[in-house]
Amino acid sequence: MGSLGTAAMARMDEQLPWFRALSAEDRSWVGLVAQAGIAAFVEWFSTAGEDRPTPSIEFFGTAPRELKRSISLQQTVDIVRVVVEVVEAQAHELAAPGGEDQLQQAMLRYTRDVAFAAAHVYAREAEARGSWDARLEALIVDALVRGEVDDGLHSWAAALGWTSSPVVVIAGHAPDDDPRAVIDGLREKGRRIGMDLLAGVQGDRLIVIVGGAGSVNDAAKQVVHRFGMGPIVIGPEVADLHAAASSARAALAGLKASCGWPDAPRPVHSEELLAERALDGDDDARQQLIENVYLPLAGTPLLDTLATYLEQGTSLEATARLLFVHPNTVRYRLKKITELTGYQPTEGRSAFTLQVGLILGRLAESAETWRALT
Repeated sequence: MGSLGTAAMARMDEQLPWFRALSAEDRSWVGLVAQAGIAAFVEWFSTAGEDRPTPSIEFFGTAPRELKRSISLQQTVDIVRVVVEVVEAQAHELAAPGGEDQLQQAMLRYTRDVAFAAAHVYAREAEARGSWDARLEALIVDALVRGEVDDGLHSWAAALGWTSSPVVVIAGHAPDDDPRAVIDGLREKGRRIGMDLLAGVQGDRLIVIVGGAGSVNDAAKQVVHRFGMGPIVIGPEVADLHAAASSARAALAGLKASCGWPDAPRPVHSEELLAERALDGDDDARQQLIENVYLPLAGTPLLDTLATYLEQGTSLEATARLLFVHPNTVRYRLKKITELTGYQPTEGRSAFTLQVGLILGRLAESAETWRALT
């Protein structure tokens, strides 16, 4: 057994480049496992008769847990193959006269069971790793939803191999399938398309974090079919995972307020739901509308023109009469409003958003004035 173990180590060193690259400690452990496997074969083969018990593969327990992280399943198969080749090369010396065939058949059975045993060991390790990864993934999603972003988040993401940017968060209703199956399917999808995907099911909500997509729409297109029925809201694109809490906050606020716009597209961007989010109490949406709508127009004739135009039911002529200007002047001002805010007053959804922005701006200005007076 000693000479076989030595011969196996020499052949591994000769044939396996990855084995030569291992540390001295790991090479020593591999040698011990190989010798333990040979010893276990000899003990098993010494049991006479065709009804030998199933070969024991407890010799895999000789290796420390760290070795399983250093050596892949493919490399383990390489080790088994080399040991078998060494034993086969000396079969004529090891077998009793006329017993070469019996030894060969026994080796085939033994190595088959060793191969299954190796697969079992790595499958068990993969399951343990998968459970740990699932816990990390759930922690990351939960931290982003609650806005608790710290250095620990990056450590967790690094442990999962997250390297992608930019990042976008997508929220919708979870399907009726098993949550674990949904998340596994999303993770597999991410591997196939070359994007990082993290997902979490929280109650009836499915939250997906996508990294490395070419655009927000590309990210949504890849995962939208994984959601259940109902609205799907895409948060704004952010630079990295650290900033993804704002995208998650916008997506979830949009999902909550989406019932205010039953005919919204699916998926819909969270910024398209600013008015509904603001009415639902989302402070981020209120501030964004004030900054995007009210402040660019404040202190200019455009603000009065917009207010009058909306109050007059978007009638160009009525607005011109009340402001004592030509209708073409109103048209020009409406065009400038579109350029400054990105919203077109003559379009229904945009007019509604502008109306909400005006009201929020007036309320904020009134509150500031009141605070100054008191």
